[in-house]
Order: sequence, then structure tokens, then C-alpha cells
Amino acid sequence: MARTPQDITDAELSVLQALWELGTATVRELVEKLYVDSTLSLNATVQKLLERLEGKKCVKRNRKVWPHQFSATLEREELIARQLQTTADKLCEGEIHPLLTCLVKARGLSEEDRKSLRGLLDELDRTE
Repeated sequence: MARTPQDITDAELSVLQALWELGTATVRELVEKLYVDSTLSLNATVQKLLERLEGKKCVKRNRKVWPHQFSATLEREELIARQLQTTADKLCEGEIHPLLTCLVKARGLSEEDRKSLRGLLDELDRTE
């Protein structure tokens, strides 16, 4: 099955997660965050992943400083929503309810999770 252009690979996700944690970073800082050892080939790998993410509009590069600084333009919540909807489309004919129900039953919810979910549902009820 062919990937859609916006799909994020596992390697790209690792870079995004590092950027979400660091805020902004250079290639070298990302290599140091992601790998135990820093090598030229790892620098090239991270650079290529950043270029792909930049092409997908998930990362932006600040070219006004040297070395260039990178930051995520795709928010974690946006990616989660997109991935969940893709999964719902594939497995549940686009319906999110069966997916959420399965997740809750399989993993359970802590008391804090239940309070948060109730608050979200109450908020959604008020805006409708």
C-alpha cells in the first residue's frame, strides 16, 4: 500500500519527538539527542530526515543563524488526531467511536483520565 505524502515514518517521528522536547535544535544537537555516538553518517541521516519533514511542512528551518536551527511546525496533538483518523478510516469506516471504545477497554482509564475525559465531554456539550 502506498504512503500518502503526509505519512510520518518512525525515523521521522523520532526527530519530531526530539524537536517537541527541545523546542529548537541544530542537526548536531538532534544527533546527540537521538544517538549514543555521533558520526558523519548519522549527521547526514538526521539532515535527510529533517529535509523530508521540511518538505512535508512538519518542520521549519531558521536559515538566519548558523548552524541552522530546526523546530517542529506540526503539533503532537495534530499528528495524533491525524493518525487516529487514518486508523479509524482503515478499520472503522471512518467512525472514531469504535476505536476509542477499544482503546479504553484494552488499556483502562485512571481516575485522573476519567475526570479529564468527563471535563472534555462537558466542554463539548456546552459548545454544541
